[in-house]
Amino acid sequence: MKFSVSWLKQHLQTDASLDQITAALNTIGLEVEGVEDRGAALAPFRIAHVVEAVQHPNADRLRACKVDVGDGVIRSVVCGAPNARTGMKAVLGLPGAYVPGTGITLKVGEIRGVKSEGMMCSSRELGLGDDHEGIIDLPADAPVGQPYAAWAGLDDPVVEISITPNRGDALAIRGIARDLAAAGLGTLKPFAPEKVEGVYPSPLRWAVEDLEACPWVLGRAVRGVRNGPSPKWLQDRLVSIGLRPINALVDITNFFTYDLGRPLHVFDAQKVKGDTLFLRRGRAGESFVALNGKEVAVTPEDLVIADGEAVESLAGIMGGEHSGSDENTSEVFIECALFDPVRIALSGRRHDLRSDARARFERGIDPALLPAALDAATAMVIELCGGEPSTVTEGGAEPAWQRQASLRFERIAGLGGADVAPETAVGTLERLGFGVVARDAETVTVSVPSWRNDIASAGVLTQAPGLPAERAKAAAEGCAAVEPECDLLEEVLRIHGLDAIPPVSLPVASPVPLPALAPKQTRAVLARRVMASRGMLDCVSFGFLDSKVAARFGETPAALRLDNPIAADLDQMRPTPVASLLLAAARNAARGWPDVALSELGAAYRDITPEGQLAVAAGVRIGTTPRHWTAPARPVDAMDAKGDALAVLAALGVPMAALSVTTDAPDSCPMGFYHPGRAGVVRQGPKTVLATFGEIHPKLREELGLPGAAVAFEVFLDAIPEPKKRRKGAPELPAFQPLKRDFAFLVDETVPAENLLRAARGAERSLITEVVLFDRYAGDKLPEGKVSLAIEVMLQPRERSLTDAEIEAVGAKIVAAVSKATGATLRG
Repeated sequence: MKFSVSWLKQHLQTDASLDQITAALNTIGLEVEGVEDRGAALAPFRIAHVVEAVQHPNADRLRACKVDVGDGVIRSVVCGAPNARTGMKAVLGLPGAYVPGTGITLKVGEIRGVKSEGMMCSSRELGLGDDHEGIIDLPADAPVGQPYAAWAGLDDPVVEISITPNRGDALAIRGIARDLAAAGLGTLKPFAPEKVEGVYPSPLRWAVEDLEACPWVLGRAVRGVRNGPSPKWLQDRLVSIGLRPINALVDITNFFTYDLGRPLHVFDAQKVKGDTLFLRRGRAGESFVALNGKEVAVTPEDLVIADGEAVESLAGIMGGEHSGSDENTSEVFIECALFDPVRIALSGRRHDLRSDARARFERGIDPALLPAALDAATAMVIELCGGEPSTVTEGGAEPAWQRQASLRFERIAGLGGADVAPETAVGTLERLGFGVVARDAETVTVSVPSWRNDIASAGVLTQAPGLPAERAKAAAEGCAAVEPECDLLEEVLRIHGLDAIPPVSLPVASPVPLPALAPKQTRAVLARRVMASRGMLDCVSFGFLDSKVAARFGETPAALRLDNPIAADLDQMRPTPVASLLLAAARNAARGWPDVALSELGAAYRDITPEGQLAVAAGVRIGTTPRHWTAPARPVDAMDAKGDALAVLAALGVPMAALSVTTDAPDSCPMGFYHPGRAGVVRQGPKTVLATFGEIHPKLREELGLPGAAVAFEVFLDAIPEPKKRRKGAPELPAFQPLKRDFAFLVDETVPAENLLRAARGAERSLITEVVLFDRYAGDKLPEGKVSLAIEVMLQPRERSLTDAEIEAVGAKIVAAVSKATGATLRG
């Protein structure tokens, strides 16, 4: 919302400076977005009289001038403008003045041997336009010595404020003036336009077919008008806030839109077919060309104004070209209506039409202002365009907007935290237009003015669908009782000054701050960091992809198909983030980067239920391992992906001894994109699947254009159980030195090493703290089909040092347990 200070002072009697006005606006909740003050930059420039202008003695294109600025001193100024001449009035900048159009600061100089003590300026040099063919040529009656900005009306700052959705009244300059007056910055001037009596019957009448969308509408004609350019004062008003003057009739409606927040529309009465204007719903197939040149196809959900043949405007939003006023208009019909805010907002969004009228109607306008606004507009039409008015025609009736609200004085300090005396609070409300209905020592009851539709209004409370009826009713009644008082409290506090409310910290729930993240959120952050620490680049990709590609990674149910995708090849919710990462890896490989490692913490979609959206930490590696002097580069394999998955699980606190790896695919996790013989599933127990890993299927790798080896893994974060909360005690620090023993077993090559390790760990749980596989050997020195697995077992005595016999007994238990579980034999 923009307004000039001079326009504001048409409603506000005040001597306040610009800084005081902007400071007050901020403190009462009308936040200042910016101030444009052209006069401040032009303050040093004055109107000057060119006493003499002669040819420069040493330059063909320069003039040597003698200039008077009204201070009794004749100054020498060298000027290169072709229109510089004796006797003219111009704009002069003296030494020290900053020229906004060129960015230079003037100083006394000498040009070709002639002293120059200033600069006569063009429009472009003053930042007022693009004209630089010559210096500004002022009328002969321009007062010498007066500041040019003041004489030209450029010393009128324009203020822009932001308006919250509930403050429709602040979209009127009068509403802003009312707030500033209530804040003590002046006195609000009265607004009481004289009633305009009609001298002939209105040629048009209203027929309102949808009273819910338009409860009240007024209109009157003015005949014998002469439409043309509006006067300079009106054009200046509109130009100052960024509006383009069109003609007097249109400019009048734009003026009242900003001045009173009262949108109006004028029809050329002679272009309207028939004697009736209908306010009705749109009909299928109807359209009209709006004033912005856009053809609008109306719908049955839109409210339109139509004559006997066609739609003439989209009510409350934009008029049509057909019945618009032009230079040939001789009889005009002024529409002044009240529309339903919700209907206006929905229609505006539906047709993507933005207008000053829509901005005001969708926030709600003053329902009682219609007669006075129509009289004021009629009077201005007659004053500027001539003519005589008709009687007023009416449709519908003024709605019952009257309502009351009460405020308990103790709530000002108790809820608002401000020390405001009851007398001050009541005076504030009265200055804002509230009328005192009743008052006692504790409470005041006021009538709400018509222009404040945001206070004590019958709002809509959105409640949960499953809320019990009694509870929903109690909540609605409580809201209706509490909100009006809070509305009044807000008015008192903001006029008192939002900056005057003392800041108070919220109460501290506990001396130690509570965790900011839930355990699942913490695991997600940690998983992302672990993958990054292992050399993977973190990615953020779409949760959807091409349905044909998605089908290669899992099931693609129709329920997960997008009805309105952002692109034709992004129409299916992805079964796994691995798909997105492999596509990204393929794009990197196609651009010369075949060796990449990518990771993502994202969602995998199985079905439309909340349980069907899985949180997954996924990663892929393609190509070869990094080159290093200690080991040659090699193609990545399934063990690399397994290491990544286990590293994430270990960092998340999963007990590694409780995990097992199998090659069968779980029902809940599609693994068709993995190599069937080089992939695995990490489980905790027989049913809980924590992760999958493996090489990418060769056929899929070929389809995606991956030139080399490719592996992937998925860690299902939702499947990781919450850590058990145990009472923390002192850490166990055994006083006795641990010892290690090595064992080598001969076992069938089909037996997983994990089975052997698990059997060794369980042989003597009170002493064995760790079992590690450190060697695997297979060769011609072993029987066919056999491999040698060597393990290191750590024993930790707790009560006393172990004797040789006890150590040998533990070793025998380990050999027996491994032999029983795997059929292995101890190598000699």
